[in-house]
Amino acid sequence: MISGATAVAGVIGDPVRHSLSPILHNTAYTALGIDLVYVAFPVPDGATAAALEAARALQLVGLSVTMPHKTAAAAGCDELTPEAAALESVNTVTRRADGTLSGASTDGAGFLASVREAGHDLAGRAVLLLGAGGAARAVAHALGHAGAHVTVAARRADAADRAARLGRGSTVAWDDRVEAAVRSDVVVNATPVGMSNAALVLPEAGLRPGQVVVDLVYHPLDTPLLCAARERGAATVDGLGMLVHQAGLQVRAWTGRDAPTDAMRAAAEAALAD
Repeated sequence: MISGATAVAGVIGDPVRHSLSPILHNTAYTALGIDLVYVAFPVPDGATAAALEAARALQLVGLSVTMPHKTAAAAGCDELTPEAAALESVNTVTRRADGTLSGASTDGAGFLASVREAGHDLAGRAVLLLGAGGAARAVAHALGHAGAHVTVAARRADAADRAARLGRGSTVAWDDRVEAAVRSDVVVNATPVGMSNAALVLPEAGLRPGQVVVDLVYHPLDTPLLCAARERGAATVDGLGMLVHQAGLQVRAWTGRDAPTDAMRAAAEAALAD
């Protein structure tokens, strides 16, 4: 029951009504018995600073940050974790007891946790990362620091270079991604291709037995890429794990408690099936 003592956290974005974050977080706080409610705040582009000041004034526990606010949130926080500073991007804002706002990025760590949960160790593995947007940069940074050998392929060469530097890796031309995939132990799709259509971000010729293929797209869970990869004998990891684990790290940051990620994933799967 919500009362005058109930703490509040939320997610800011535009659009944000479709977000699964309220389901993930409220499932966690209910399971943990914590008097905390999590809501979605539609915040238009350009109003990030105002939203952060509102979080401070309203004494919110914290904010999850999604597009288009991640870069502006990094600039508006009082302090940043090393990962957030390197990425110049924040997806997690924590209000400290003194009112200061600390910015972090849990996307990369959430990605690594999801892949490890699926039973795959990325240290020393050759990884082809498709895409160079915000999610791709977070994944590249995490992969590089986890000891993977990162190669980035993206349509924009300058964006690919930036992601590769974060991952201590190299780039390959987008048109050469099939050959690069065949040479790779792991392929990660960090583009939105496959989210709303049956397009394949990587032709089937780039898929083979023994590979691990990860798709950050989680709606649908079985993307065209993952279906094609399984047919070619590759192991697959869907994108919902990353979403759950990055949220779980936020729960940990805000409550000091380990997140019930199994319950969170079950709730998200039920929502996606509706």
